[in-house]
Amino acid sequence: MADFKMSSNRPYLLRAVYEWILDNQCTPHLLVDARDERVKVPREHVRDGQIVLNINPSAVGQFHWDNEHLEFSARFGGVARSMWIPLTAILAIYARENGEGMAFTSETEDAEAEPTLAADEATDNVARLKPERTPSAESEPPEPPTPPKPAGGNRSHLKVIK
Repeated sequence: MADFKMSSNRPYLLRAVYEWILDNQCTPHLLVDARDERVKVPREHVRDGQIVLNINPSAVGQFHWDNEHLEFSARFGGVARSMWIPLTAILAIYARENGEGMAFTSETEDAEAEPTLAADEATDNVARLKPERTPSAESEPPEPPTPPKPAGGNRSHLKVIK
């Protein structure tokens, strides 16, 4: 069999999970690696090199994505901002309501991992994510953010549950 290099499956999986989340009347959120210098997001909302973005159709405008990047406008604190995100910087897409979604490896991990997933291994990428409470693009901006302090002094964070 001849070597045949296929394009990345990430854009197709992202779009499929996005549609699945919307079809189930849930709110799609993205976890983005904001350390990628190509990512254009409000830096004041980046925490630990990552940002969570609400990409529900009611929360964004001028939404467009292709096989290379995602771009849209969203409001942060009542101010419209333009976002530009290469798909390789998206670490996860999940439903806010229940954490169901899919996690991805970072771009550098993708480059190091030569073999691609076989169809029977693809289910290993499906994850239930527990989103942390971070600022995200919303259709109605919240009042000045004052997130509740978690019990025990531990910050909430995303967790992959297998």
